[in-house]
Amino acid sequence: MAYVDHAFSITDEDDLVGGAAGGRTRGAPVKEIAFAAALLAFGALGVVAGLVMASHRVGGDRSHGIFFTVLGVVMFIPGFYYTRIAYYAYKGYQGFSFANIPPI
Repeated sequence: MAYVDHAFSITDEDDLVGGAAGGRTRGAPVKEIAFAAALLAFGALGVVAGLVMASHRVGGDRSHGIFFTVLGVVMFIPGFYYTRIAYYAYKGYQGFSFANIPPI
């Protein structure tokens, strides 16, 4: 009979698809949701401020406005993505869970 090392075997208890590790469900990750909301808000503010700066040449030349617009978009995209996941998980939509939000 072959030797089987059970220390490295995968069982149904180790499956992370159904929820958090160990079958323990964690509550809403407040710190991560607050960070996502801050990224969303400051990203939107950066896009608007950058567009105003680029169109009216406020605060320097047009390149400063373009930089703020790009920075705002880079902040807005992950903020929107994780805020949307948190909202759908809160509302209970199928396929969305707070476990989908990675810890900081």
